Amino acid sequence: MLSFLWKPTGACGVAVGYPLDTVKVRIQTQKQFTGVWQCAVATFSNEGVRGFFKGMSLPVTTISMTSSVVFGTYRNCLQCLSQARGAGCGPNTKQEVFLSGLAGGIAQISVMSPGDIVKVRLQCQTESKRGGSNMPRPKYHGPVHCLLSIIKEEGILGLYKGAFPLMLRDGPSYATYFLTYTTICEWLTDSSKKRPDWSGVMLAGGIAGVAGWTVGTPMDVIKARLQMDGERGMKRYKGFFHCITETMRVEGAGVFFKSLGINWLRAFPVNMVVFVTYEVLTGFLQARPDSVEPPRVGFE
Repeated sequence: MLSFLWKPTGACGVAVGYPLDTVKVRIQTQKQFTGVWQCAVATFSNEGVRGFFKGMSLPVTTISMTSSVVFGTYRNCLQCLSQARGAGCGPNTKQEVFLSGLAGGIAQISVMSPGDIVKVRLQCQTESKRGGSNMPRPKYHGPVHCLLSIIKEEGILGLYKGAFPLMLRDGPSYATYFLTYTTICEWLTDSSKKRPDWSGVMLAGGIAGVAGWTVGTPMDVIKARLQMDGERGMKRYKGFFHCITETMRVEGAGVFFKSLGINWLRAFPVNMVVFVTYEVLTGFLQARPDSVEPPRVGFE
């Protein structure tokens, strides 16, 4: 039953952070956008409010599946590591939390990558359907058309373009997230209680999300650029390592943290909303657990 709860919980998180995610992706991949405010104004001016939500239907639809993979892998790994230590060894250690989070982040790539590349390409599609007859028309008509077009033009493997940096992003990010969340919850829990109060839960979730994106932002930049490479002209990158070296050569090392600020701004409220929603829903369906389960938060 709890796995089905993630649909509305994850959807709330996606909806809250999606406009900022669109701005982030455009800044990472398109040079005409020089900053957050300039990108937001240009997007609204040319495409309206809908421009900030391009491609959102696919992440909302698939968030339940991808997050269930992360959470299921995380919990199973914790259980296996606990059993390996033997009975009566107490709660999971910080190392076990970190390794389980790492495994969960990596495990979801197989189901997340196709939806992620569709999302990114739709977000970067700046052409508007409401433009005049002499204006360029959008290449993709929607998520399904984008998905089928990628398969037709690039084959099935085209759906996994950028999967390697996605794995290097989400593995360490989830490991950092779960470890940070667990640690902060322990700090904020009084000795007389078994769990933190609501303000502690919200604070821990927000900070954990920020920490996760701090680790994941450099690979997020590389992932988005590989996914968009060749979409607007000639291919620039020969592969993963060439993308890193060429990006650093042309724009400097600072480009890897170009979108860090907006990731922080997005991560805090998204992780707060996701976890609070999850807690409210689980409260209706089961007795409160002794401790708060780490939230299944997607890095969309």
